[in-house]
Amino acid sequence: MYESHYGFSDRPFQLTPDARFWFESKTHRTAMAYLGYGLAQGEGFIVITGDVGAGKTTLVGHLMASVDPQRLNAIRLVSTQVEDEDMLRLTAQQLGLATEGLAKAQLLERIERTLRLHANEGRQTLLIVDEAQNLPLSALEELRMLSNFQNGGKSLLQIFLLGQPEFRDRLQRSEHLEQLRQRVIATHHLTPMEEAEVGPYIAHRLSLVGWVGNPDFADDSIAALYRHSAGVPRRLNLLAGRVLMHGAIEGLSRIDAATVDLVAADMADERATAEPIADVEQRRRIADAAPPTEAAPAVRIVTQQDPELLDRIAVLEERLDEQEAAIRRVLSLLIDWIETEESVGAETRYGAH
Repeated sequence: MYESHYGFSDRPFQLTPDARFWFESKTHRTAMAYLGYGLAQGEGFIVITGDVGAGKTTLVGHLMASVDPQRLNAIRLVSTQVEDEDMLRLTAQQLGLATEGLAKAQLLERIERTLRLHANEGRQTLLIVDEAQNLPLSALEELRMLSNFQNGGKSLLQIFLLGQPEFRDRLQRSEHLEQLRQRVIATHHLTPMEEAEVGPYIAHRLSLVGWVGNPDFADDSIAALYRHSAGVPRRLNLLAGRVLMHGAIEGLSRIDAATVDLVAADMADERATAEPIADVEQRRRIADAAPPTEAAPAVRIVTQQDPELLDRIAVLEERLDEQEAAIRRVLSLLIDWIETEESVGAETRYGAH
């Protein structure tokens, strides 16, 4: 592992969100300012959106680590593909309430009573709902109704919605969400980091694990890291981690643009060939449906690069970083073998005629 090679106390570019590594980029600083404003209002909805890997979860982790639990009771829902009553049950469970066998009216009564109790104790309740783009209309409407609970003219529940860009578009355009839209008091869309922020971001994360300059990052390496990651934090973490692994394997004490470009090219090759099972089956179905002529090249389907695929690879990276080289070789050999077998089979079939 590269952290032992370079003497780090931990992995600086792990893919699992960790509030310890919070970095206040321009867009995240703005988001925190909106959150602070919204929390000070103590009512309505706060909406934060961003692309996959933009740092939404890290933002929430930093918020949770920053607030006083004696003044703010923050609860979080991460399973959002639920309808209205299930949303109520999940909210009640996060509040520590039993829900089994209760009708909807009973759930609402117990939720309101608990929120009122917290308010009387001087604690504001914040409900954080992740992956809001997956929420059906009925669940969003139920959340809006929960935001109606009041105590002495003050709202008992404030709601923080996290989602991908499609949720922002849906919220802005859907005529069915007009009433919820009027309750939104603060909103921000997380954008990628700017190029000038990548160097401080790298140095910040490295400094938290005991980095003392080994390896050294050349100026052109920072530009290359930005170019290949587009400033998206998760992509940057994935690339930087792979660069450090390569550096450890090769015994490098200096990382330059050529090193970053080499690693990025390897990752692009992996993405282009990471379709062994599903796409091999698809090639077989195509071959069975329309056998190629002798002069026709073998059918090859290349998976295009996209953010969702990058995230799936990122998860695999976290689990299999020590075995990735061996697995890549095995997959490559497997694909070559299957394609060879298909080619030989086709030649044999047509040769018989």
